[in-house]
Amino acid sequence: MKRIPVSRLSNEVLLKELEQSVAQDGPHTARQVALVAEVERRRLYAPAGYPSMYTYCVGRLHLSDDAAYKRIRVARAASRFPGILAALAEGRVHLSGLTLLSHQLKHLTTETANELIAVMTHKSKREIEQLLAERFPKVDVRAEVRKLAQLSQTVTAPADASTQPQTIANTESELAPGPVRDQVILCQSRTGACAPRDPEPARVAPLSPQRFGVQFTLDQAGHDLLRDVQNLLGNQVAPGDLAEVVVRALTVLKARLEKQKFAATERPAQNHRPRQSDSRHIPSRVKRAVWKRDGGQCTYVSETGKRCESRWDLEFDHQKEYARGGDASVSNIRLRCRAHNQYAAELSYGQRFMENKRAAAAPSSA
Repeated sequence: MKRIPVSRLSNEVLLKELEQSVAQDGPHTARQVALVAEVERRRLYAPAGYPSMYTYCVGRLHLSDDAAYKRIRVARAASRFPGILAALAEGRVHLSGLTLLSHQLKHLTTETANELIAVMTHKSKREIEQLLAERFPKVDVRAEVRKLAQLSQTVTAPADASTQPQTIANTESELAPGPVRDQVILCQSRTGACAPRDPEPARVAPLSPQRFGVQFTLDQAGHDLLRDVQNLLGNQVAPGDLAEVVVRALTVLKARLEKQKFAATERPAQNHRPRQSDSRHIPSRVKRAVWKRDGGQCTYVSETGKRCESRWDLEFDHQKEYARGGDASVSNIRLRCRAHNQYAAELSYGQRFMENKRAAAAPSSA
């Protein structure tokens, strides 16, 4: 990249060029958000080898997690309220402010959305937060003071750091893995009543090679469950070693889920029941073989050779469709994430047909 000699600009030219550059951000970002919305609407991330718009933005476009999140949130909001995109393009409201507004969509109509956008014009993020808090108030949270040592209830610290309390509150951390979705939890007020609010997201932060700090919030039931398990383990786990408690619990849960998902077992049955040729049922031995062969990962590969990396919510899919005579053999069954399972169905039966099927299967709003 050619070096930009801004140091040679006069003060007047420097300030003018900076203002012009910032002014161009609005139309450029608005166009980018509109493109994100249309790519997601057409589900074009799927043929490119990605299971969601979020993973496409991060993996293919190399946006940061935060940049991808904001663009997708605002893109979805703008599909309902076009005034959002206009405000962004004209530089009246910045992307962060519109992201905050996107969390209030259930309270908005076209009229109230346009009214809020007008009031938000040229306001800072902090001012917009205050404005939205006044328009959409939340219940007071319970006053609480915690010692650093008590953070062990919500933070799993490295085992070799037991002599010193650990906190990752001020570290650079990444959101816990997962697709972009609306997150709503219950918070406790002073009176004990609960109301929805946007949670502090769970975080995973690398602390050192192969060591991670994990931070999340438990409700009372979850806290009691954690303590019950800790008490039942007794001296099998060192006092205060919550990380080991969580690892042991996850190990048991993983084995249970693997059994449910692909019939994992150390002693598979030797005698197999005869399977009806017209049955959709996939035998356990086929599930085990397919899961092992495909490595527990979606098998879709794009035209450019990009294999989908999703290991989340995988489904067993017939390469030759069941409706067209495909059997439940190891050679005909493959692993696909839901996005690529749906994409394969659209290629086979047509997009309009699958849209109608999804609409028919969706729960009625009435």
